[in-house]
Amino acid sequence: MISTELLIVGAGAAGLSCAIGAAREGISEIVIADALTCPGGILPQCLHRGFGLSMYGREMTGPEFLAELLKDMPSHIDLQMETMVNGISRDRTAVLYSKNGPEKISFRYLIIAAGCREKSFYSIPVAGTRPAGVLSAGLAQQLVNLKNADIGERIVILGSGDIGLVMAGRFAELGKTPVAVIEQKEKMGGLARNQHRYIEANHIPVITKATVDEVHGYPHLTGVTVKHLDDGRREFIPCDTLITALGLIPEKTLAAGLYENGCAPDWLAYSGNSDFVHEIVDGVVRDGLKAGKEAAEYLRKDV
Repeated sequence: MISTELLIVGAGAAGLSCAIGAAREGISEIVIADALTCPGGILPQCLHRGFGLSMYGREMTGPEFLAELLKDMPSHIDLQMETMVNGISRDRTAVLYSKNGPEKISFRYLIIAAGCREKSFYSIPVAGTRPAGVLSAGLAQQLVNLKNADIGERIVILGSGDIGLVMAGRFAELGKTPVAVIEQKEKMGGLARNQHRYIEANHIPVITKATVDEVHGYPHLTGVTVKHLDDGRREFIPCDTLITALGLIPEKTLAAGLYENGCAPDWLAYSGNSDFVHEIVDGVVRDGLKAGKEAAEYLRKDV
């Protein structure tokens, strides 16, 4: 069994910042475990600008922001990529699963910084077939920006959160046709700057007070039916791709078994989007630095 003072689950912006914050306070034994092949979480796939304005005073892409963040990473932090964390116990042990097999680790403090998972399109009432061509916005961003995949030509985006707006603009940039952004509320969501930069600048149609309630085609998507929520009218829109940006769910399931009578142990904390969904990554980093400092304060007392 290996041991550490601080175990951090997730090597995205939050997890890296937690480690930096704790190291600044003198914590020397820090392990970060992440299932991905490289650190940064979703930052490497975010090729659009908009990161770092409040922290660094300039707009950067996700990879540029990550590069700045990694400059502050102390060399003694044990960053274990391609490693899953499972079986966390109340005796402050967990199991790390990597390509070398399982390994047990003991820790004194645990921070969950595993980010969010996307809400599935098929978690909402929808009729029709289950064709290829329906993707979440995060998956679409990964395929397009990291894999250079061509996922479609005529694209409908359901949901006007920031990632939906960003991807609508990205498709326009690539010469695709974002047919429409569909939003059930009266107004678009997402940051105003993203509305201007990606939707208005590219003249992408927006249909508010509406939702997609049926998909068509098999084995591949051929269109969607949009239901207008104010009058019940239904409208068919031909498309070959549906991108869903329905919101994010903070990832807390890993530590669910640690609670007793609804209370978490005092050696467990959440950070970043595992705690709550932040509007911008700058806020995630500040939250991580604070969580790392609080972990250090706990560890100094718990001796």
